[in-house]
Amino acid sequence: MDFWDWFWLMVWWFCFFAYLILLFQIIADLFRDPSIGGWAKAFWVVGLIVLPFLVALIYIVARGKGMAQRQLKEAVENKAAADEYIRATAGTTRSAASEIADAKALLDAGAISPDEFAVLKSRALAA
Repeated sequence: MDFWDWFWLMVWWFCFFAYLILLFQIIADLFRDPSIGGWAKAFWVVGLIVLPFLVALIYIVARGKGMAQRQLKEAVENKAAADEYIRATAGTTRSAASEIADAKALLDAGAISPDEFAVLKSRALAA
């Protein structure tokens, strides 16, 4: 095999993998969309099996805009969930200064004795 045979082989492999990615994106979008009924989803999948290139092209033309909107909506929801998780997890750690301030407020309110305040302060500083 010469250089051009290898070149065209790589081009075809690239096109094949690009098509597979597109096919999986279409199938994921089909099952992500709640506005389509089960039978319509089944017909799209059967069409993708019987006439894959034509049906994929028709799907992209007919539902491409909605496909992008659904992907964007899912990405925004995932980011919001991740941000909420980070906020919830980051809020659980307390600094030594905040623990000492809380202990001082308890001491000023008379809820704990000066000895107890000293113990809480030493624990906060040790951590």
